[in-house]
Parts: sequence; structure tokens; C-alpha cells
Amino acid sequence: MQKLLFTLTALLLYTGLKAQVWVSKSVTSSFYSSTPVEDIDAQSKSGASAIDTKTNNMIFKISNTSFQFKKKLMQEHFNENYMESDRYPTSDFKGKIIEQIDFSKSGSYPITVKGNLQIHGVSKEYTTKGLLTIANGEAKASSTFNVKLADHNIKIPTIVFKQIAETILVKITAIYQPKK
Repeated sequence: MQKLLFTLTALLLYTGLKAQVWVSKSVTSSFYSSTPVEDIDAQSKSGASAIDTKTNNMIFKISNTSFQFKKKLMQEHFNENYMESDRYPTSDFKGKIIEQIDFSKSGSYPITVKGNLQIHGVSKEYTTKGLLTIANGEAKASSTFNVKLADHNIKIPTIVFKQIAETILVKITAIYQPKK
């Protein structure tokens, strides 16, 4: 985790030396798939993220094997059959907050984030809405968006096609502190 956070911070610092960087070691991401046959949900609490407040560049990185499922067999199938986590160990997002946000001022700010989401080795551009709340020296960002499995070349075997939705609801929350 420490190495992941260092890499994220280094990438952002490289793009804007002496920029104010806010980092999150506290990224929670989850996804939910609902079908008439079965609901599938999983959560990860081990992602990392950073925001360069000068350029509004943002990056998230999550280990695919960090997602926890209620059923162990679902977790196994997720990592081995769908995400191929041995081959594609992480998913990441590299993008930018469109609105100009003053991180020194407390408040809740609706934001639009645009960038590339890389899942299963396939990168696709996304634009999504979110909320950034700044208070007490920290910032909390949250967003909910849909991901089509086919857009990231994740194949659903016909035998379980009715058990897994083609579009997955993704939620992400990160709590940031300024990097000192």
C-alpha cells in the first residue's frame, strides 16, 4: 500500500512540481450487480488516490484482489474468470476535476470528473458527477457511476449470463489530506 501511494504521489508531483497534492490512503470502492436470479456485491477498502489541486489531475488505483464478497466462491470467480487478476492486478482511473475548486475553503462542491478508467487491461473514457466536501483540513470525494462489462472486454459465460448484470453500479469514496 505504501509503495502504491508513493507511486501515485510521484506521478502527480512530476506533472506539477511544488503543486499542492492531497492524498488518500482511505479509498472505499464497491460494485453491485442485480439480476432476477442473484445480486452480487463486493467492496474494497484498500485503494489509494491523489489529487493535484493546482492542475485538478486525479488518480485512483485499486488492487483487484482486494474486493471482498459475501460468498467466497464469487470472489474466486471474480479474480480468476472475470477480472483475471493474475494478469490484470489493478484497476485505475486517471483524470481531471473539471470545476475549479479552492481546497482552502470549506464547503460541498458538485464536481464533474473526466478521464480514463482502466479495467481488465482496457481503458475507456468516462465523465461522471460526484461530490467533493472540504472540512476540517480534509476533503471527501464520492461518486457513483455505471460500468458496462463489455466496454472492458469482461466476458460473461453463457452458463451464468442470467446471474450477472451487463452493467455494474460502481461507488467510490476517498478521504484526502494534504501531503506534507
